[in-house]
Amino acid sequence: MKKSVVIQHIGILCFSILLLACTTPLVRTQKSPELVAPTPSQQFNQYPAAQYFLSSWRNLPHWDEDPLDQAWSAWQKSCQSLSKSNQAEWRQMCEKARTVDAHSNPAIRDYFETYFNVWEIRQTKDVKQFARGSNEGLITSYYEPLLKGSLHRKGVYQTPLHRYPPSWQSSKDKLRPTRAALLSGHDLNGLEIAWVEDPVAAAFMQIQGSGKIQLENQKILRLGFAGTNNQTFASFGTWLINQNEITYAQASMQGISDWAKKNPQRVQTMLNANPRYVFFKVLESSTSSIEGPIGSMGVSLTAGRSIAVDWQAMPKGAPVYLSTTDPETGKPLERLVFAQDTGSAIVGGVRADYYWGSGDAAGDKAGKMKQSGRMWVILPKGLGE
Repeated sequence: MKKSVVIQHIGILCFSILLLACTTPLVRTQKSPELVAPTPSQQFNQYPAAQYFLSSWRNLPHWDEDPLDQAWSAWQKSCQSLSKSNQAEWRQMCEKARTVDAHSNPAIRDYFETYFNVWEIRQTKDVKQFARGSNEGLITSYYEPLLKGSLHRKGVYQTPLHRYPPSWQSSKDKLRPTRAALLSGHDLNGLEIAWVEDPVAAAFMQIQGSGKIQLENQKILRLGFAGTNNQTFASFGTWLINQNEITYAQASMQGISDWAKKNPQRVQTMLNANPRYVFFKVLESSTSSIEGPIGSMGVSLTAGRSIAVDWQAMPKGAPVYLSTTDPETGKPLERLVFAQDTGSAIVGGVRADYYWGSGDAAGDKAGKMKQSGRMWVILPKGLGE
């Protein structure tokens, strides 16, 4: 993510890493034995961040159990772009998809198994704790906040979300005043887009770089990233830990919110520990408020079926089989997803940011997820062979 798109993630520094400042231990997944030995390929020079090994559908854990009808609409969104690809193989696959029964899991599974190959991907270089050649990598996640708010300051709605100052447009790279200085001064007067109730929730929306506001008339106002004051990001989760206010285990979105409710007089001090301030813009989009935000591929994201990846590792829009674990239950999270987003902090072959969806429940998951995982890219037959 993202240049002229909805989700920005502050340069897509994943949500859990921003909250926890990389202090929490990585959750490792249990390895599944390979039923068919992967064969290396030398045909993917355009994707230098990943090594490709021809694998088998039999190697995908619980592939036969994935309800693929729930993923089909996300694949159709990928095809909105891939049907215009300069590679005939992608265009042909998207054309064949038109004849598939979207409500039949066997038909969808047969489509992929008939026309696609499975490629296990591995790291091409050491990426933190994952060595070169490893088939494991870091899986984090993100979400789209949903806050209640008003277009006018009143009642409980006292926390503003601002548009980017027009006077800054000519020098967008210039270092601007800190969050504390901006909110205590007058530079942002008249630039309020909306007012929300919870300053901590507003800060989480700024970390994500986008979100939705449910207005009093129940209409949804969708906001996208517009810029920052160019100050360096500092984690208020880390600030709380350093102040001995919370433990590492409590440094989640819920833990920080709980602390704020118990310490309302210190909330602004905590938030001002991060000098960066994020600005928004109202998105006039044909995308329904029910659908997800627009990813860097230009299509709306699908909760539980879209991921952000390194574009140096795989084709935009490609089907990917993901094997990791749920951050709350520890149960396997193994399913077909699609590479529909990217970002500057998503680096490496086996590396993904998993989109949970919108709202508080999705945010709880996103704030906790820092798992290990494996990924298989699913490509049309003929590519890489």
